[in-house]
Amino acid sequence: MKAIFRYTLSGFRWAIIGWGLGLGLLGGYLIPFYDTIFEQRAQWEELLRAYPRELLVFFGEIQDIGDPATYLHAEFFSWLPLFLGFFTILAGSALLAGLEEGGQLDLFLGQPVSRRAFFTARVMAFLLATVAILGLAALGLFLARPLSRHLELGPGELLRPFLSLFALLWLFGTLAMGLSLVLPSRRAAAALTGTLLVAGFFLTALARLDERLEPLARLSPFTYYQGGEAIRSLQVDGLLGLLIASLVFLILAGWRFERKDLRVSGEGSWALPIPRSRSAS
Repeated sequence: MKAIFRYTLSGFRWAIIGWGLGLGLLGGYLIPFYDTIFEQRAQWEELLRAYPRELLVFFGEIQDIGDPATYLHAEFFSWLPLFLGFFTILAGSALLAGLEEGGQLDLFLGQPVSRRAFFTARVMAFLLATVAILGLAALGLFLARPLSRHLELGPGELLRPFLSLFALLWLFGTLAMGLSLVLPSRRAAAALTGTLLVAGFFLTALARLDERLEPLARLSPFTYYQGGEAIRSLQVDGLLGLLIASLVFLILAGWRFERKDLRVSGEGSWALPIPRSRSAS
C-alpha cells in the first residue's frame, strides 16, 4: 500500500509544483496590490457602480472592493474553483479509470494487494496532492502579508477560504472518480463532471439576479462555497455539507470499485441493447 501511495503521489509532483507555486506567486502579487485599491477606494467603488450588475455577480458582491475579504474574493477566490476544479476533475476521473484504460490496473491488482488497499492508497495520494496545492497557494498569501500596509489579516483568517475551497474541489474530484467507474470512459466522466462544475458556477451567480432561480441554485455546490467571504466568518454548515457529500461519493466509488469487472484496456461502452433485424425466412 505504501508503494502504491508513493507511486501515485510522485505522479502528482509536477501538478503540485505547477499549480501550487503558480497560485502562490499570484496570491503574493495580489497582496501588495491591495494597498493601491485601498488608497483609491472611492474611485474604484465609483467605477464598479458603473459596471452592469449582470457582469459583477460572477465575482460576488464586490461593491465594497476596499474591504480585504471582498478584495481577495473578487481577485482570487471567486474564479479559483473553476481553474482548480478542472484539475481535480481530470485527476479524479483518471485516478482509477485512467489506469484501467491504459492496461495497467490489472497489473497492479495482480500483486499481493487488495482492491480496498489499492483504492485507499490512490485516494490518499490524490487528497494529499490537492491539499499540497492549496497549501502552497496559501503560503504565497501568508508570506506576502508584510508587503501590504493595509491588509491586516491573520493566518487563521487567510486559511478559512482555503477550507471552503478544498471542500468544493474535493466534492467534484470524488464525483468525477465515482462517475469514471460507472460511465464507459474517463473522458465521459470528466466531461459530465466538468459540465456540472460550469453549470453550478453560472447557476449560483445568475440566482443573485433572478430570485426564481434560487430554489434550483440550492442544488449547486457553489451556493455553499464562501471563498473570500469566509475571512469574516466560516459557515460550518455549508462546509460540512460539501464534505459529507464528498464522503458519500467516495464511499460509493469504493463500493463500485470493489465489485467492478475490470477491462484489460481501452474504453468501455454504454452496453445499450441493440435490436437485431431478423433475416427473412
